[in-house]
Amino acid sequence: MLLKPAIATGLYPQKTQKEYNVYLSISTTHQPATDLGFLLHKNPSNVHETSLSFGRAVIFYPEATEKKCTASLMLDIDPIDLVRGRKGREGESLLDHYVNDRPYAASSFLSVALARSYREALNGTSKQRQELADTEIPLEATLSPLPCRGREELACRLFEPLGYKLQLESVLLDDNYPEWGKSAYKTLKLKSICKLSDLLTHLYVLIPVLDNQKHYWIGSDEVDKLIEKGGQWLEEHPERDLIATRYLKRGFSARATKKILDERFGITDEPEENPDEEEEKLEKPIRLNDLRYEVVTDTLLKENVRKVVDLGCGEGKLLKRLIQERQFERIVGVEVSPISLERAERRLNLDNMSPTQRDRIDILHGSLVYEDNRLEGFDALTLIEVIEHVDEERLDALERVIFGQAAPPRVLVSTPNREFNVTFENMTPGMLRHVDHRFEWTRAEFQDWANGVCERHGYKVSMIGIGEVHEEYGAPTQMAVFKR
Repeated sequence: MLLKPAIATGLYPQKTQKEYNVYLSISTTHQPATDLGFLLHKNPSNVHETSLSFGRAVIFYPEATEKKCTASLMLDIDPIDLVRGRKGREGESLLDHYVNDRPYAASSFLSVALARSYREALNGTSKQRQELADTEIPLEATLSPLPCRGREELACRLFEPLGYKLQLESVLLDDNYPEWGKSAYKTLKLKSICKLSDLLTHLYVLIPVLDNQKHYWIGSDEVDKLIEKGGQWLEEHPERDLIATRYLKRGFSARATKKILDERFGITDEPEENPDEEEEKLEKPIRLNDLRYEVVTDTLLKENVRKVVDLGCGEGKLLKRLIQERQFERIVGVEVSPISLERAERRLNLDNMSPTQRDRIDILHGSLVYEDNRLEGFDALTLIEVIEHVDEERLDALERVIFGQAAPPRVLVSTPNREFNVTFENMTPGMLRHVDHRFEWTRAEFQDWANGVCERHGYKVSMIGIGEVHEEYGAPTQMAVFKR
């Protein structure tokens, strides 16, 4: 007799799939496909719930037939439970506790839920179907939303060597408003003929690697866990060094990780380079970073700006310069990266500021490509070395937010001058200054974009070169000052 899936018996969870924070589905067409229930130790006729310290995991079967069976694990994370009663580590801010995507994206939380909910299947054991548990069968996994952080190729580098056919699909910012465009998150689909335990193990290890952040501190037992779950496949993986470094990142320095890998795997780890450090190293001989902040600050002072927002404030370097000038009565930094926000808070030493200084400055979590009324009412907005990190097809959305909705009297936009790149040592033709740059404009291209903004939104623009001007290639940085 065929088992009825939970959706057919009225036991389907009250929330729909899209209302849950994170989901992972596993399907098979091995026949009888309903044997997946024996492998996962979860009856397709029931809804299964596991309580977790940060929420709950709910498992149900939207499909359970002889030909195909699908088990869906939905992760419902309570963002308040994540921080309730939490003191945090030294140097950790409350802002990082609340302003992040941990409750809403696949991360180490999902790995924990997977281990708790599918413990026997992860270990490769099945009381009723052990022979099947030891057999390679057709499997498909769908995971969403996945924070690839602009590095979609990393998912391919991680899963393809393990034999998976991989598909990444962009997730819309809001299904109800498709015109808002796509988010930075992806839906990952994996297909392979393998043992279920292998699939679960690969997901368990590689989900935190893709996100590059764990929600708990990593101790020596986590090293043993990596060795146990990674086993032979990790030792033979072409990206084994990268996997181990990112998996252990929050608990071990690069040097400690190298030592662990040398001892446990007999390999040498080369930790990932910090792209920002590489760009700063490239520009350091001409003090370009310092010059940018000085020119921006001087321009704002001359324009008699009192209230300013730095969009894409990063680690708060410009904010630290602005706070030194008493003319600025209100200074706000906006950044999409929780990690950068935490670093900005530490750089600014907000907790130890005097009340008078603290009232002048704030840092907020936000994106640049959808409307935010918190940006309204300021004298100026700055985007310093930011737009080149935005996909060109999303510049229209950024323009609408800044020049259409916020529409301040002044907007300062700086970006690299691509023509100047040939003067840097070790830069090959076509190479960009930063691995995350989506583009770099020539002076003519930047001028064309700025002129278009003025025509569409009623601004006037003047161009400023920052850095020593080359006779043929111009200045290394170009800045547009928009006035309305």
